[in-house]
Amino acid sequence: MDPSTFAAVLVGGIVGTLVASVLALLPALHVYNVAGIFLLIIMKVSETVVLPEAAFVSFMMGLVVGYSMINTIPSIFLGTPDEAALFITLPGQKYLMQGRGYEATLLTGAGGLGGIVFLAVAAPLLPILLPPFKQIIGPHLFWFLALMLAFMVMSEWPKGGDRGTPSQRFLDAWGSLFAGIATLVLSGLLGFILLYKPIVPPKYAFQNIMPAFVGLYAVPWLVTNIMSATNVPKQIIPKTLDTTHALMVRGIAAGAGGGLIAAIFPIITGGMGGLIAGHATAQRDERLFLISQGTSKVVYYVGAFLLLFVPGLGLTRGGMAWMVQSFYTPATFADYWMVIGSILISGGLSFLMLILFSKAMVKVVERVNHRYLSIVTSAIVVAVVYAITSWPGLLIMVVATGIGMIPVFFHSRRMNCMGVLIIPVMLNMAGVGTTVAAFLGLIP
Repeated sequence: MDPSTFAAVLVGGIVGTLVASVLALLPALHVYNVAGIFLLIIMKVSETVVLPEAAFVSFMMGLVVGYSMINTIPSIFLGTPDEAALFITLPGQKYLMQGRGYEATLLTGAGGLGGIVFLAVAAPLLPILLPPFKQIIGPHLFWFLALMLAFMVMSEWPKGGDRGTPSQRFLDAWGSLFAGIATLVLSGLLGFILLYKPIVPPKYAFQNIMPAFVGLYAVPWLVTNIMSATNVPKQIIPKTLDTTHALMVRGIAAGAGGGLIAAIFPIITGGMGGLIAGHATAQRDERLFLISQGTSKVVYYVGAFLLLFVPGLGLTRGGMAWMVQSFYTPATFADYWMVIGSILISGGLSFLMLILFSKAMVKVVERVNHRYLSIVTSAIVVAVVYAITSWPGLLIMVVATGIGMIPVFFHSRRMNCMGVLIIPVMLNMAGVGTTVAAFLGLIP
């Protein structure tokens, strides 16, 4: 790599990481929501100024790496997870209420850093293994999504006690399972409506699904925080993390497997991939869980974008890859290794930013009432949704919030909200999506 290209990669990666680090702190603002704006700005500037492609690519990769690492902070401290960070929040909130929110954030970040190292180590093998793997799984994606859907339902084990009449015990034990199925079905219906009868104006069409995800995942957490009125205890900033090398290796290995599943297969998110890997490796330790989910999330986001650059693969996964490929096509191994270098630069810098911002967030949650933080966060969420999708987006968010509150009240898995994507896409892959949409009256 010549000095000018190296400088372009370095500067682009650093700037992208710093920008994403700040944006990731804003609740409900997904990196894909703003990436399109940056692309338009870059295209406009490039009409008068020659921008090195290396700087452009490394900047976009820096956005993805920085976001996937830093968005752990609002997920744990503010309770506004996205679909990939949802599972982190569950033990993360427990750590927060024990005064260990900083530790939970760094455990997740350490797992994310492990994910960066994993992608770099696996880089020489990806061009060899993935092309034939793509040919094998290509015709069977529908079955994989169907099995994932079945696993989601089957893993929602009956809960409840042994008191009351037989009918009361039955309803108590199976209430969460029924709630999980209801969430899956209702979110799937919402997904069909958004796909076949979008109410968001055409100029906002590329953000059609965003308000649904905000309502399904972020708003229920905020409502719960506001209603509970729980004060966050004083947070401890330890000098070392409570983990071992063996635990780190196990967590990173499990998370890498889950993240690869999510990156390669469509619709599957990092949280869902991490859940599969967690069951496969029989995870029980909360530290192991946080590490593996951090790895899974980073491998999911960064790995999906990286697939665009794998020579001979031709696989596009994730919103960033779809946007970038419209006017940039990687062609050589040089492009591939350039991106790997950008990932390493951004990964190291974003972990340092994670430490800095986590310490700052500790001071915020200790000094400001958690309910007030949730109210302010809710206002930011509503403002972001309105700014991007206008009033129709707010309507979608409200409907999605009603569905997203079902798991809160009945203690079922919030992962079932992913039916908003899995069910429509799965049925379309099976060739019956339009038939179902016609049955629902969404198309003539």
